[in-house]
Amino acid sequence: MKIIHDCLPDFNERPQNKIDTLVFHCSAHSAKNMIDVLRQKKLSTHYIVDLNGDIYQTVEDGKRAWHAGVSSWRGVQNINHTSIGIEISSPSLGQDLYDDKQIKSLLELSLMLIDKYKILPTNIVAHSDIAPTRKPDPGIAFPWKTLAEHGVGIWYNLEDARKVNSDNVAELLLKIGYDITDLAAAQYAFCRHFLPAVVKKEADIEELEKHPYPEDFVLPSDFLPVLQACCYSFTAES
Repeated sequence: MKIIHDCLPDFNERPQNKIDTLVFHCSAHSAKNMIDVLRQKKLSTHYIVDLNGDIYQTVEDGKRAWHAGVSSWRGVQNINHTSIGIEISSPSLGQDLYDDKQIKSLLELSLMLIDKYKILPTNIVAHSDIAPTRKPDPGIAFPWKTLAEHGVGIWYNLEDARKVNSDNVAELLLKIGYDITDLAAAQYAFCRHFLPAVVKKEADIEELEKHPYPEDFVLPSDFLPVLQACCYSFTAES
């Protein structure tokens, strides 16, 4: 796997020498433009997967890149502390299909990092999962099921829904790992990850970034079994 190094200056030391989470992002820029934008905004990420599948490393794994912002997952705050961030170029902000070359590169990179740092499937997440009120990426077209089939992350078996007794949406989301302070946001982020057909495609990228979720969103009751099956998958892996 070839990795191109193009270092960003904005990072710091990790509070603990610990890496246990992989966060997928996307940005509507090519890698070179993304690096310029991150530099201007004094932000950073560890890796970028370009439109043609090229992989850039912009911060060393052992350093704390500034990619996640205010974030929470499975009761842990400040996900930057222990995570590796991977940005993927996507002009539609993850609403149109990613290129096969990108996904092939992403899989290779992710599997290497998972093996190196022993990252659990429960800690392979979207930016929208860890910051549901603020972020929509990597979007509805991100191939979570395909990645999980190749050993990156978790998918669900709908038959497992019957193994879960609870039908409390907030409780189930919390068990998966979501911050449910804003329940509408958490439900919409869950749908982005596991039920993308439920999520509205937004032609205006700026509007999508400003308003990543409908404030009155409620998970359609027909899809409760998917939430239950996902909860079973996540708790079984914990």
